[in-house]
Amino acid sequence: MGTGQIRTALKIDRGKPAWEQPGLHNRWHPDVPSVSTIAQNEVVKIECIDWTGGQIKNDDSADDIKNVDLTRIHYLSGPFDIESAEPGDVLVVEIQDVQPLQDEPWGFGGIFDRNNGGGFLDEIYPKPAKAIWDFEGIFCSSRHIPGVRFPGLIHPGILGCAPTAEILAEWNRREGELIAANASADRDVAKPPEPKGAHAGAAQESLIEKIAREGARTIPGRPENGGNADIKNLSRGSKIYLPIHVPGAKFSVGDLHFSQGDGEISFCGAIEMAGEITLKFSVLKDGMAKMAMKSPIYIPGPVEPHFGPGRYLTFEGFSVDDQGKQHYLDTTVAYRQTCLRAIEYLRRYGYNDYQLYLLLSSAPVQGHIAGIVDIPNACTTMGIPMDIFDFDVRPEAEVVKRDMGSCAFASSSFL
Repeated sequence: MGTGQIRTALKIDRGKPAWEQPGLHNRWHPDVPSVSTIAQNEVVKIECIDWTGGQIKNDDSADDIKNVDLTRIHYLSGPFDIESAEPGDVLVVEIQDVQPLQDEPWGFGGIFDRNNGGGFLDEIYPKPAKAIWDFEGIFCSSRHIPGVRFPGLIHPGILGCAPTAEILAEWNRREGELIAANASADRDVAKPPEPKGAHAGAAQESLIEKIAREGARTIPGRPENGGNADIKNLSRGSKIYLPIHVPGAKFSVGDLHFSQGDGEISFCGAIEMAGEITLKFSVLKDGMAKMAMKSPIYIPGPVEPHFGPGRYLTFEGFSVDDQGKQHYLDTTVAYRQTCLRAIEYLRRYGYNDYQLYLLLSSAPVQGHIAGIVDIPNACTTMGIPMDIFDFDVRPEAEVVKRDMGSCAFASSSFL
């Protein structure tokens, strides 16, 4: 028998701006104060706001996507001290459940302006766009991308522990060097610390300025703490092994996704949502040395959509770009080409390219590296479950073009 009701370690306040809530923060820094302590082997529920802090609305305009303030992301719940956790230990996090908030059964995906976040295919699809998804139990569907319905592989995009001051300084050093080396690039290659929009949780006034000035952005995942890895298979039943660098671990979680395709290609590509995650925590003493750990490890859980053998339509891509330029074993170029081949195929059914870009970001597509040794061409693949469509997309089937409506687009000017 169970021991009673599971404790909620953090509740969010939907009536208060995210940047005013002491249980949330949006920078990695060792001085962000802990919200509470979780016992060894304790199971708790943690509520999480969506990654933008509620900036995106359930409507048919993408002006909110176009004008989103990216200095105010990601809002993470925590940090939490874990009983007995010390530097050099490993934190074991078992995901027991993830659910949308009961009174908010919807989520969103977006294509960001190239000058405000961008995305994997932003040179080809630069317009801000949005799709709203409605949840029906384990299934989701969208008025902006009709003709598809699928079960979500629900998961957190971000799980991580706080860095030490030394690790934080190393992040800022190496990312700063990358920015300096690409000063003439036509796009951001990394985001340095940014005081504007920083939220330091319950930090005292004397620490807020320091955290805002030094705190690392939560946009990328990093080997030392995991962070924003956006791994779609970290779903219910998964175990994640995280390196611990500071006393108590200072664990944080957020960026919950109802579903996501491998790569989350449109940047805001998962079905983003506010929700509640149920986690169990334990500590492996001296685990980093025993496991020779330099970055997180995970064991995927047993829960995922099953579409059956032979039910994935799989596209190939190679490291030759659209201009015919040959690249050497470049998996990024190859995966971009893989995505474009899928879009070209599916647009024949009446979708516009932006709908398909959003769909490939959020549906449970399987992305894989097929080969990275056959010079000069890397090969990547994307498998699309054919059963997500309510019509036949097999190559042998007759193509019937339908009225597929449109995703939401932004108005021509900023609000």
